[in-house]
Amino acid sequence: MLTHLTLKDFAVVRAAELEFGPGMTVISGETGAGKSLLVDALGFLSGQRADSGVVRHGAARAELSAEFVPGAGAAALAWLQANELDEDGQCQLRRVIRADGGSRAWINGRPATLAQLTELAGLLVEIHGQHEHQSLLSRASQLALLDAHAGNEAACAAVRQAAAAWQVLSGEREQLLARGDVGDRIGWLQHQLDELEREDLEPAALAELDAAHRRHAHAASLIATCDEALAGLGGEDAPSVTRQLQQIRTQLARAAGHEPRLGEVDALLEGAGLQLEEALVQLDRVRADLDLDPARLELLERRLGRIHDLARKHRLSPSELATHRDGIATELAALHDADARLERLDAEIDAAAATWRQAAAALSATRAQAAQALSAATSALIAELGMGGGSFEVGLEPAPGGDGRPDPLGAERVEFLVAANAGQPPRPLRKVASGGELSRISLAIEVAALGSDAVPTMVFDEVDSGIGGAVAEIVGRKLRALGRARQVLCVTHLPQVAAQGHAHYRVSKAPVEGITRSSVERLDPEGREAELARMLGGVAIGPEAHAAARRLLDGAIDHDVDAPGQPRGTRRRGGAR
Repeated sequence: MLTHLTLKDFAVVRAAELEFGPGMTVISGETGAGKSLLVDALGFLSGQRADSGVVRHGAARAELSAEFVPGAGAAALAWLQANELDEDGQCQLRRVIRADGGSRAWINGRPATLAQLTELAGLLVEIHGQHEHQSLLSRASQLALLDAHAGNEAACAAVRQAAAAWQVLSGEREQLLARGDVGDRIGWLQHQLDELEREDLEPAALAELDAAHRRHAHAASLIATCDEALAGLGGEDAPSVTRQLQQIRTQLARAAGHEPRLGEVDALLEGAGLQLEEALVQLDRVRADLDLDPARLELLERRLGRIHDLARKHRLSPSELATHRDGIATELAALHDADARLERLDAEIDAAAATWRQAAAALSATRAQAAQALSAATSALIAELGMGGGSFEVGLEPAPGGDGRPDPLGAERVEFLVAANAGQPPRPLRKVASGGELSRISLAIEVAALGSDAVPTMVFDEVDSGIGGAVAEIVGRKLRALGRARQVLCVTHLPQVAAQGHAHYRVSKAPVEGITRSSVERLDPEGREAELARMLGGVAIGPEAHAAARRLLDGAIDHDVDAPGQPRGTRRRGGAR
C-alpha cells in the first residue's frame, strides 16, 4: 500500500507531501490545476522515461519519493530480498530528474537502475488511464491476470517445471549429437590417457621425485658436509663440541660448591648435551642414506624429463597433469556411454514432453473456464459503466512457435478483446482508441477479477472521462467496491465519483510572485462538501449545490453500509476511512 508521496519542484508544484491510507482516495481540482501530476509522479517513479520539462521553471531538479508498506509475503518483499535491497520491510522509491534531462533512482536509499525501478514498481502500483505504460495492455500481464483469477499458481508451476525438465534433457541431447562421430576423439584421448597413466603424477609422488633427484644430484657435497659435521660435533681425532662440552661441565661441577647458581648452568648444559647426542644420531642416519649412485641419478633425471615433456605437450605445469589426466578419463567414460545415453535420452525426452502435455492440458482447461467467466462478468460491468452494447472477451490462441517444444507459459496465449459498441467486431484492448473507454474497460476488468490481481495499489486517471449522471455514480461505486480489496487512487472531475472516496485531496493553482503554482490539500468533511458543491454548481455555488453535495456523500455512506459483505464500521459523513 502507498503511504506517502512527496513532490519537490515538480512541474508547477514547488513542494507537496501526501499521505494515503486504505480504501479509495480521490483527487479533484479545476481544469488545469494539475490533478494528474500525482499520477505522472507515480509514473516517473515506476520507471517512465525522464523528461526535463517536468522540472519546475527555475529549479535545478525535480525530486520525487514514494513510500510503500508491502504486506506480509508480498512479491515486492521477495523482490527486494532477491536483489539485496531490503531494509526491515520498508520500500521507498526515489527519483531525481535534472533540468538537463538526466535522472537518478534509488530504492531504499541505495542507487538503482531504471530497469530495477520499473520491475519493483510493477509489483507495487498499477496505473490505468490515458497513459502508454498501463500494464493491462501487455499480453503478459493479461495472461498473469487470467491465471491469478483462475487460481492457477500450482498448475502454472507444474507447466514451468515440466518445460524446464524437457529443456535440460534436450540440451544434453544436442550436445551429444554435436560431437558427431566420436571414434577418432576416443582414440586420441585414449592415447593421451595411456601416456599420462604411465607416470605417477600425484602431488606427493612428484614432490618425492623432486626431493630424490636433488639428493642424488648433490650427493657428493652432502656426504662431505655430513662427514665434516660429524667430525666437528663428536669426532675422536680432533677437538669436538661433545668433548669440549664435557670438559666445561667438569670445571663447573668443581666450582659449583662455591656458587650454587653454576649448578643451574650445568643443568642447562646437560640438556644441550642430550640434544647434541640426538643431533649426532640423526646426522649419522642421514649420512648412511647418502650414496654416490650415477645410475640412480640417471634414472631419476629420465623420469623427470618425461614429466616435463608431458607438461610442455599439454601446456600445463607438472602439478596440473593429474587433474588433466582425470578429466580425460571422465570424458572418455562419457564418450563410451554416448550411444547408450542417446537412447535413454530419447525416452526421457518423450516422457518429459508427455508430462508437459498433461500439465498444459490441465492448465488450458482452467484457463478456458476462467476466461468464459471473466468475459461474462466484465461484459456486464462494461454495460453498467455506460458502454451499452459493448462486450469483452478473453481470447485464447495457440502459443507461438507450434513446433511441439514445451512452452513454460503453457499451450496458449491470452488477448483481451473489446467491442466498444454493439455490432462492432472485438478488437485487442491495446488498440482501443478512446482513453476514457480504455479506463472504464480497465476498471471493469479489475472489478470483475477482484482479488485476483496481486498489485496492491491501483491508480485510475480520468476514468470518468466522457460520462456523467447515473453512469458516473456507478463508476464511483465500482471504484469504492474495488477499494475494499485494493488501495485505489482516482483522479476525477465528477462529483458522483469523488463522493465515493474514503479520502479526498483537492489540487488548486494560484499565481505566487508572478509564477503559477499548484498546491495539494487534504479535505476534511466540510471541505469535501464544499469541493463537491463547486464541482456540481460551477461558478454560482448556492444552497442547492451544497444540499446536492450532502446527498452524494450520504448516499456513498448508505451504499457502503448496505453492501453485502461490507463490514459495518463507524464513519463520519464524507470523512476518510
